[in-house]
Amino acid sequence: MVRSPSPGPQLARPVRRRADRQSAAARRAGFVIGSVVNAVLLFLVNVRPGWESVPFLTADTSLVLGLVNATLVVALLSGLLCAAAVDAPRVRALTDLAQNAVGLAALVRIWQVFPFAFDGDGVDWALVVRWVLGIGMFGSVIGMVSAVVRLALRRDRAR
Repeated sequence: MVRSPSPGPQLARPVRRRADRQSAAARRAGFVIGSVVNAVLLFLVNVRPGWESVPFLTADTSLVLGLVNATLVVALLSGLLCAAAVDAPRVRALTDLAQNAVGLAALVRIWQVFPFAFDGDGVDWALVVRWVLGIGMFGSVIGMVSAVVRLALRRDRAR
């Protein structure tokens, strides 16, 4: 009887952190691209063509526009800050916390004002939008908790 050789002990591969999988240049480029997208959105919403050209938005959109713009500006600045300090976990956690907090405020205001008017085409779009807003608010809260935990864990390691 011929025995096949035993493969021997299997060595476990080291687990790589997500940050290790991409180069710093790739992460930096991602932050910059995100900031450019936010700048373009600011232009499209406020200048040309402007939010008025979106057929399902009502005049009440002006009541939420300040917080929507604040969300885009915070995201733009956060991206630039993270691009400058690409491997600083504390900076990333703080910018995530800021983006989620301002985004949550915008979502709550949109929920309150609800500046949408949908034509009756058989789909209850108002209900769909309320669900999407609710899921967004829930996700923002989870993101804020995650950022606070990352900040707390970082502080404990520094001691």
